[in-house]
Amino acid sequence: MSVESELQSRSESKCELCSATKGLAIYEIPPNSDGSAEQCLLICETCSDQLNNPDTIDPNHWRCLNESMWSQVPAVQVVAWRMLTRLRSEGWPQDLLDMLYLEPDMQSWAEATGEGVGDESGIKHLDSNGAQLEAGDTVTLIKDLNVKGANFTAKRGTAVRGISLVADNAEHIEGRVNGQQIVILTKFVKKST
Repeated sequence: MSVESELQSRSESKCELCSATKGLAIYEIPPNSDGSAEQCLLICETCSDQLNNPDTIDPNHWRCLNESMWSQVPAVQVVAWRMLTRLRSEGWPQDLLDMLYLEPDMQSWAEATGEGVGDESGIKHLDSNGAQLEAGDTVTLIKDLNVKGANFTAKRGTAVRGISLVADNAEHIEGRVNGQQIVILTKFVKKST
């Protein structure tokens, strides 16, 4: 049986990540796939494009991982872990990562591309007291903030739940205040316990 027919049988002719049925192709899992069905996935063009071009990632497309991460296929679990790790600053992927358990050998395979390794030396978002902020945290505003373009003032003491971190700027977080998604400077918030 060819690898492609083996993958089509295993996946029931659906993308193994998002369940799409059109534009399916074999995806060899980097960095050192041997081309066997155990180290490949059958995925759609959308998933393939976003896996191969990290700049084009649409975080909402990957909400499909909420289902596929529970697959019994190790290759699916590995790619799901990598994408969730890549997207964890969005907030919701971190919740899924907290639920996902990989056996030690699969965890090593997942980390083989360097995904999620060394994050500690990267950008750290710190509140006004120096406490490290994580995606999904709840923070409290420590001063009244005029929200530009929205014509309201976010009042001191307002709780902002489920924040997301701005990946390339340690001084910015995002959160919803008065129904508006706004950018907030970390020096004007304190982490709620």
